[in-house]
Amino acid sequence: MRIAVAGGTGVVGTHVVEAVSGAGHEPVVIARSRGVDLTTGAGLDDALDGVSAVVDVSNVTTLSRRTAERFFVRVSENLLAAAHRAGVRHHVLLSIVGVDRSPLGYYRAKLRQEEVVLAGPLPATVLRATQFHEFVDQSLARVPGPVAVVPRMRMQPVAASEVAAHLVEIALGEPQRRAADLAGPQVHEFADLAREVTAARGLRRPVLPVRVPGGAGRAMSDGSLLPAEDGPRGRITFREWLDADVR
Repeated sequence: MRIAVAGGTGVVGTHVVEAVSGAGHEPVVIARSRGVDLTTGAGLDDALDGVSAVVDVSNVTTLSRRTAERFFVRVSENLLAAAHRAGVRHHVLLSIVGVDRSPLGYYRAKLRQEEVVLAGPLPATVLRATQFHEFVDQSLARVPGPVAVVPRMRMQPVAASEVAAHLVEIALGEPQRRAADLAGPQVHEFADLAREVTAARGLRRPVLPVRVPGGAGRAMSDGSLLPAEDGPRGRITFREWLDADVR
């Protein structure tokens, strides 16, 4: 089976491509570096020829709801239209646990993308996952200065490789609209994980947790970004992931 991976060169996308190959199927990487532009649709028809399922893990780095929504809606509409023309049977979208419980602009944009996909012309499945283990490193890199100011946030991070394997398993099965939320094995405070990362990487950088104002901050600190129901859980702990990454 040919499975297309939109955003197949990103953090999660590379793992999805590996998981597709590991399951004995043929991955088709959809990215600008492969001559396909998701925002314009250029190259999509050729890329999706003979594809049975699409896994969309494409992303844009922004905190602007307008920018994020414009990207996600355009990409989804282009993917769905081209996949429909190609006879694709299943569209799988990666989303985020808590997108319906936080007013953060990026989350609102992902929620809008879910709506577009589930109302589209293809049978689809949306998988919401918690933040990846890599999220802590990425967040620290975006905070300049000698002190790492981080949000007060409860999180249940999951390994990107386990998210990828779950996405491929879903893509190979029957469409189910909303899959059960996927999360990691343990709940943590973001600041504690940030301190583990700085220590493991040999960074002498104090971590200062602060409360983000407004509804977005409340959602971060009160557990709204954690799964509300039972569902699949990853096995790789944050410490195991960090130890392996440092090695």
